Amino acid sequence: MVDAARISPGCARPLFDPPLDRGRRQRRALPLTRAGSRAALIVALLAGAACGDNRMPETYTRARLLDPATCKDCHPKHYREWEGSMHAYASRDPVFLAMNRRGQEETGGALGAFCVNCHAPMAVREGATVDGLNLAEVPRSLQGVGCYFCHNVVAVEGTHDNPLRLANDTTMRGRIADAVPNPAHQSLASPLHSGADARSSDMCGACHDLVLPVPPAPMPVALERTFKEWHTSVFAPAQAPSPAAVATCNSCHMPFPGRPEPIAEGGGLQTVSRDRHPHHLAGVDVAYPGFPYADNPADDEALRAIQRDEIQRLLDITLRLEICVQTFPGDSSAIEVTLDNANAGHNWPSGASQDRRAWVEVIATRGADRLYESGVVPDNDPGAGPIAALPDPDLWLFRDHTFDSGGREAHMFWDVARVEPGTIGAQVTNNPADPRFYTASHATRRFPAKRTEFIAGVPDRVTARVRIRPVDVDVLDDLIASGHLEPRVRGLVTTFDLLPNRALAVPQRPQLAGLATVSLEWSEATRKSGVFFARQDSSERPPKDCIGMPRQP
Repeated sequence: MVDAARISPGCARPLFDPPLDRGRRQRRALPLTRAGSRAALIVALLAGAACGDNRMPETYTRARLLDPATCKDCHPKHYREWEGSMHAYASRDPVFLAMNRRGQEETGGALGAFCVNCHAPMAVREGATVDGLNLAEVPRSLQGVGCYFCHNVVAVEGTHDNPLRLANDTTMRGRIADAVPNPAHQSLASPLHSGADARSSDMCGACHDLVLPVPPAPMPVALERTFKEWHTSVFAPAQAPSPAAVATCNSCHMPFPGRPEPIAEGGGLQTVSRDRHPHHLAGVDVAYPGFPYADNPADDEALRAIQRDEIQRLLDITLRLEICVQTFPGDSSAIEVTLDNANAGHNWPSGASQDRRAWVEVIATRGADRLYESGVVPDNDPGAGPIAALPDPDLWLFRDHTFDSGGREAHMFWDVARVEPGTIGAQVTNNPADPRFYTASHATRRFPAKRTEFIAGVPDRVTARVRIRPVDVDVLDDLIASGHLEPRVRGLVTTFDLLPNRALAVPQRPQLAGLATVSLEWSEATRKSGVFFARQDSSERPPKDCIGMPRQP
């Protein structure tokens, strides 16, 4: 258990390294636009200066702080980023609403607050809902995962299913060890809110690991395991080669933008330029059109575009690839693709991996002739069927498989009795001499999959495209068939491509233009570019000719 209140009491020494959490000491006073004078503010600042105390008479009640729109007054950038995030969207997602409604019906209400406790935690804690069935009537201020819920946490009392304890006061916790007093709320430094402290991952993991409750599930299955996966990875304290090598959830999902800026903005506030955590909170899930409800269609579209860019940024850095071609006598060949989960910090994909579908598209050509393909799915085709149903014997698909107590495939989590993992494991060591360096986080597939089959012809270009859908249409079709989800949602399924080398597809390198649309290609252009690793693998006969990722794009 991590208890932030006991770690950072009163005037204790700063919790974090000054370069991370103390402001660049150029303060600037913004013009006073609210009631009161600059002199009154200075008096209040001095009154709370002893021992670094940042307390001053507060003007905002707890009820007011519960509303994220209140935070917009002084934290407009944080609010705008959050407003387009999946945290803000969590209780409005039509798939969540449909699944929760169906779950309540099929379990006779035994599902209770299990779903909504993470999707609208303050609505549950404030008594506005007990099962999420009335979320349409819940005040907007209590929808989703808002500012107060995260920034009022004082302890993590478990590892899954939202065991977070709130102070329920008017003090907002954050990563700042020398917060400047403000007239809105008291401020307190907490390791749970600093990406520089591994304990911050405990807070994220508390909601992002799910163990099914019994009832309604037939047994307590660990369904979502992102936090557990991180704990066993090389990015967590137990496995990291040094404390400086630890990467927390915030390191990837709330990374510093690299330029100091004020944390708070507003009339009469004394501001300090700092490195701050952005609040896009991107992962892989995406909101459907109509969100984020900023009451301005153009602004909504801009926020959606920013969120998708953040998702793409994350996806592009997760995997590393290698493509090998093996040439056989008689003008035949085979392809081998290796995926290395080098940077995700957890399995890939993770989270609701039973609903996600990630796969590899491989296309081999010689000149204008297509010699081989696998995993090819038309782009932006609303009529496309489930990926798992492709008539492709070589399909390389990554997902968790879930089964009920009778051994049948289960789409709905309350029916799940067993999970069969099918994702790429997290990196657990940086030592290439350790066998786990390859076995834990690497996945390799031959195309064609059967070693008795070969490609007719030898390609001069092979492309690999790693693709992912946050949720596939087979899950949606199940909810549509039961009458809980509107059919229009099916046509809104999003497919992302991992494009880790698109930075190389610049006008100065026209031979690498294809890297703007594929994850990696094997070709004479990549071999001669001087950027990619080229090697001969003689572990088999005939040897394999391989092209691997550059160290840096």
